[in-house]
Amino acid sequence: MPKKTVSSSTGSSSTVERITTGIPGLDDKIEGGFVKGSTILITGGTGTGKTTFCCQYLWEGVKKGEPGIYITLEEDPEDIKEDVKRYGFDFTEYEKKGLFKFAYQNPFEVSDISTAVVDAISSINAKRVVLDPISLVGMYVKEPAVLRKRLFSIIMMLKKQGVTSIITSEILDNEIGEDKGGSLSRDGVSEFIADGVIILNLFGIGEGISRSLMVRKMRRTKHSADVLPMELGKNGMELRDD
Repeated sequence: MPKKTVSSSTGSSSTVERITTGIPGLDDKIEGGFVKGSTILITGGTGTGKTTFCCQYLWEGVKKGEPGIYITLEEDPEDIKEDVKRYGFDFTEYEKKGLFKFAYQNPFEVSDISTAVVDAISSINAKRVVLDPISLVGMYVKEPAVLRKRLFSIIMMLKKQGVTSIITSEILDNEIGEDKGGSLSRDGVSEFIADGVIILNLFGIGEGISRSLMVRKMRRTKHSADVLPMELGKNGMELRDD
């Protein structure tokens, strides 16, 4: 049996309140879930399951009566809504109850996206939030210091709202992570300012495809540092016990 690796960013405390992820097998690897009020970066290449992860996290919340909101900066909300129905995530009922909302925000139409995000969160008193993808916010910011400041202000805004949030970014397919010297996000900044980083990977083609998940960072958490086998089935994403 392979040796399991455990990592801890800044130590752990059993008194830390946590939010379940909704991903079977993942909570056991991160002491029960995400730290309440934290912001987690979900990153990976094309087709690795970032949208599914986000919707599954929000689905977990609404089933428990925790309002959630998916703020997309790129895709049509209706497309996302229809795509995840294949996993049984039909948010229609929860939208009618005021427990869930898909919202689109064009990041190039406002000078400060934070105000729009706060308004969206307040509209349903959301507890779980997805902002997808965070990389669009700084696409035309050339100065690294300015980009870092802008992204940091967004994360601080999310924390101030008291939500437990996911932000997403992409890893370009030709530079998947640190093994090729690349960054863990398109902007090269998000991984440093987020409280946690989860990397989704996809290898192979056709029926030879294999998927995996790695917890790269998780503050205040003792977490697995292994590459964890993962699959997308009829009920969404889950870790395999290989």
